[in-house]
Amino acid sequence: MLCVFPILHFYFLFLISLPMPQNVAHSTPRRLPPWLRKRLTSSACYVSTADTIESLGVNTVCREAKCPNLNECFSAGTATFMIMGDRCTRHCAFCAVGGAAQPVPLNASEPQRIAQAIQRMSLKYAVITSVTRDDLPDGGAEHFFKTIHAVMDLNPSCRVEALTSDFAGRRESVELVCSARPSVYNHNLETVERLTPRIRSGADYRRSLEVLSWAKQAKAGLYTKSGLMVGLGETDAEITEAMHDLRSVDCDILTIGQYLSPTAEHLAVDRYVEPRIFEDYERTARSLGFLAVASGPFIRSSYKAAELIEP
Repeated sequence: MLCVFPILHFYFLFLISLPMPQNVAHSTPRRLPPWLRKRLTSSACYVSTADTIESLGVNTVCREAKCPNLNECFSAGTATFMIMGDRCTRHCAFCAVGGAAQPVPLNASEPQRIAQAIQRMSLKYAVITSVTRDDLPDGGAEHFFKTIHAVMDLNPSCRVEALTSDFAGRRESVELVCSARPSVYNHNLETVERLTPRIRSGADYRRSLEVLSWAKQAKAGLYTKSGLMVGLGETDAEITEAMHDLRSVDCDILTIGQYLSPTAEHLAVDRYVEPRIFEDYERTARSLGFLAVASGPFIRSSYKAAELIEP
């Protein structure tokens, strides 16, 4: 019995000296690192924002996508509005928004209700996004057009950022949204080219770049914007390559944030990126010519969006 401990000790040292298997090395970290822990606060403004959203029956991507910044944004009196229902025709591995092959019909009163919500919240900058509606002939572009117009008619001093789907590659849909004269046209690349087929259901990396190119060509002076998530299995070199691809279509604004799995059923996190790496991403992006960059663990495509463009 006296010699058992030395033998076990030697065996343990042998085991830990072995190379780590691929599946273990990339398994999901179990605990959030310190930089990904947020304090939740409550305020009268949070209650007011939530009441406005509830009373007008409008959807927000903040709630539907389980955004970690919801508490902060509602407390600041802002939200990202999501139109065309709360069910998406695609089933992306990262997204918490529910799916449905046949979502509810479009609601003709929704554009006006969105406009009223923005008026009640006294917003000077509003981000409007949508679920993907592949079931509609135009992907919902006309409804987007009507919503932007309703918002600007009721809130003439409010600037609008349109965060759209790829409209299944319909250039005329992109151009229709641009004709409503948003200040920013946003379409997220989400991830690097290699991971796109696995991460983005029904999407195509090159098609998303085309959407941004079409938007830039459709309206002079329009800012284009896109967002990337990290922690999905990409490498830093691939993130840099995606930046180059976005600049090749003259994308102006870039956001980069940490992917956080919304539920245990969704795609697991591959890695938690340290804040210093996000700073490196930002320096690289600025060196490539992006006009504005937001890069950090809690950055999301519409997080503090007004701060990324000139007043």
